[in-house]
Amino acid sequence: MVTQSPTTATLPMLAMKELPTPRPDAQRIVALVKKGGRVEGYQLSDGRMVSKAQGVAIAREGGIQGVGISSRKGNEYLKSIPDGSENNNLSSLPTVKQRESM
Repeated sequence: MVTQSPTTATLPMLAMKELPTPRPDAQRIVALVKKGGRVEGYQLSDGRMVSKAQGVAIAREGGIQGVGISSRKGNEYLKSIPDGSENNNLSSLPTVKQRESM
């Protein structure tokens, strides 16, 4: 059996700026909204497509489960909470094209 050192095991969690607590009625992210290969937003399990900023705001309010908030170069975005499964990582989700009104 191989064990990970605490530093290796906790490294992905250190990249999280915030870990909001989801409400019982929280949505899941089911697809990434992309434009020109870049993630512009998220499609939620209720069918809504939201921008990255809207997704962060909804997650902060407990409206999205399984994600934390990270930041790069001053831009906040959502990131999967590591749970040992690759299947539910945001990068493993299907992509959809951005709607004009998003």
